[in-house]
Formats: sequence, structure tokens, C-alpha cells
Amino acid sequence: MEVLYHQFKRRVFGMAHRIVGPSDAEEVAQEVFVRVFRGLAAFRGDSALSTWIYRLTVNASLSHLARRGRRQEVSSEDALVDVPAPPQVERDPGLAARIEEALGKLPAGYRAILVLHDVEGFTHEEIGERLGITAGTSKGQLFKARRVIRARLSPSIAERSH
Repeated sequence: MEVLYHQFKRRVFGMAHRIVGPSDAEEVAQEVFVRVFRGLAAFRGDSALSTWIYRLTVNASLSHLARRGRRQEVSSEDALVDVPAPPQVERDPGLAARIEEALGKLPAGYRAILVLHDVEGFTHEEIGERLGITAGTSKGQLFKARRVIRARLSPSIAERSH
């Protein structure tokens, strides 16, 4: 169990962090590993172990948001901790906070797909497998999520260019 935990802890925490936000990510990650350890004996191997763990992570994150009855909003004080930022963010430190804030305001389903595709690098087929949706649904929701993010970031991008 310890080896399994160390192998997946950063990915589970990072994915939970991006879906539920920094204040709840540790709680969700702990919940995921409790589910993993309790369900490991029943794991049939129909999919890769990593696929099963990532699906548990997404489901636990979405369930957490539903239980909280709100979307996690990320303030500029809530900087990413131990999660590497993309190189473009280093050029504009304020951009990271604006992106995290916009991401935090997305509906949970859009956020999960955006994180899985654009951050974690999963294909639409892999996302469909993890979330129990079709690849087409994943593509459509990713398109909508990006449109919402772009709209929320547009005013700040326009202000910087003037």
C-alpha cells in the first residue's frame, strides 16, 4: 500500500487540487486513497490500475464539490503549492492566479474534463473511459469549458495589452 501511495500521491493530489481547489485537495486525496485501499481487493483489472485510481480521484472530487453545494473559488492568495506551473505562467505571475480563479468558477464537470485533457494530457477516449461518457461528450464539454475560461480571462488579457 505504501508503494502504491507514493507512486500516485502527486498525481492524485494535483488532479484533486485542480478540480476542488487548494483548500480541499488534501481531504479529497485522503478520501481517494481510503477508497483505493478498501477497493483494491475487488479491483478486477478490467482497466489499468492508474485509470481506476484517476477515475476514483475525479469521482471523489466531483462528489466533494456536490456535498459542499458550491463551486470552489480560488482567491489570488491561494497559490499553487508543489504543483509545477507551465512555463508561460513564469512570465506573468498574476496570470496563474487569474487562471486558477477562472478554473475554480467552472462547473465541476467542465473543470474535470479541462484538467484531465489540458493539464493531465489524457485523450478524449481516455477521459470518456474514466468518466463514463463518450469521447464526443468529452470534446463538446472541453470546447465549452475553454470558451468559458477564455471569456473570463479576456478582460484581463485585454487590460494588459493596453
